[in-house]
Amino acid sequence: QVQLLESGGGLVRPGESLTLACVASGPAARSMAWFRQAPGKEREGVACSDSLDRPQYSDSVKGRFTISRDRNRNLLFLQMNSLKPEDTAMYYCAADVPGIFCYMIPGYYANWGQGTQVTVSS
Repeated sequence: QVQLLESGGGLVRPGESLTLACVASGPAARSMAWFRQAPGKEREGVACSDSLDRPQYSDSVKGRFTISRDRNRNLLFLQMNSLKPEDTAMYYCAADVPGIFCYMIPGYYANWGQGTQVTVSS
């Protein structure tokens, strides 16, 4: 089982930037993803990176967020630019050990972090 720990969340104003990080320990994950969940809403996929580090993004963050991996240090990042109030949510890191491809579907991932809160407000 992969252990995941997110960091980097916080309170920012609209238009500002944040970078989230997720450190993984245990078996190497082939695909990883970021999800978010706002109060009263379902968990939604934000971005994922497959075994060849090919990224996918949800339409709501495309062009503003960038997912990246540092495999040497077992880190996953989410660079978030031009943040909007609707980006406010708990952000979770997820990992899948055997998967070659990545999907922004929560049920695809067996390993989850505890989450880091991102609040965008003026």
